Amino acid sequence: MSRNKKTTSFDIALIQDSYVFNCLKKNKIESQTIFESWQRELSDIMKQKTKKHIEEASKNAQIVILQELHTTQYFCQSEETKYFEFAKDFNENVKFFSNIAKDCNIILVTSLFEQRVAGLYHNTSVVFEKDGSIAGKYRKMHIPDDPKFYEKFYFANGDLGFNPIKTSIGNLGVLICWDQWFPEAARLMALNGADILIYPTAIGWFDSDSEDEKKRQLDAWQTIQRGHAIANGLPLASVNRVGFEPDLTTKEQGIRFFGSSFICGTQGEILAQASCDKEEILYANIDLKKTKDTRDIWPFFRDRRIEHYSDLLKLYGN
Repeated sequence: MSRNKKTTSFDIALIQDSYVFNCLKKNKIESQTIFESWQRELSDIMKQKTKKHIEEASKNAQIVILQELHTTQYFCQSEETKYFEFAKDFNENVKFFSNIAKDCNIILVTSLFEQRVAGLYHNTSVVFEKDGSIAGKYRKMHIPDDPKFYEKFYFANGDLGFNPIKTSIGNLGVLICWDQWFPEAARLMALNGADILIYPTAIGWFDSDSEDEKKRQLDAWQTIQRGHAIANGLPLASVNRVGFEPDLTTKEQGIRFFGSSFICGTQGEILAQASCDKEEILYANIDLKKTKDTRDIWPFFRDRRIEHYSDLLKLYGN
């Protein structure tokens, strides 16, 4: 598959899904002493659900993007060594999604739990070409450690840098969730030749949050990413989970993932927007020629004063 000749436009699809907790009886979910067989069963059911959605999306798109950690429950709500079992499925999952990409003749952006060796794990995006081959990987660089988002317990920092993944439709600047709050990551992807910024995501509210707080969080999440698109003159696609996922270990409140997946253009304009509470497949056409048009009138790259940016390598000022 040639990855040198780029197209000038392509159709993109984002799959916003909820996890399949409703497929099992409540008494199974209440058993939490060890990693339960039903949890792997649920993961297998979710993979088949995702496969159907990919097949549907492929009818109208050349590239399909999946949400963060889409094969599993969002297990990072608690710190439990039993959930490292999910990472043992990495190679099997790579083969599974490789076959789907090939069968559907699409570029597929996944987000998988990777075990490199025992004790070393990553939150990894594997990108597949239309022939099922691996175009490249990105390992999540910024790892959060917040209430119900205890990812540092599970994931080591990424070690592949901010390098776009070359595909037959262009260079994909794939980042993951928490990366979306850091302008440096988007900038480096852009400087290294990305044609589009892509963010598989898992972010949501707590039901105890006020409505005003929920609105502020959602606005901030979308605004920061639209800012990355504007600052770099690149289109951007961000796909989020949706629906409520309980904290199965502590039985405390869980996370209500707020969906709202979106695609925006080079000036931050919204091209497509999903709901905050429903499963959806979101489509848009990406015109790569608009990057040059936008950068010609807003030449941010030209006016960067790189000789004065050395302090960015410090953790905090002088």
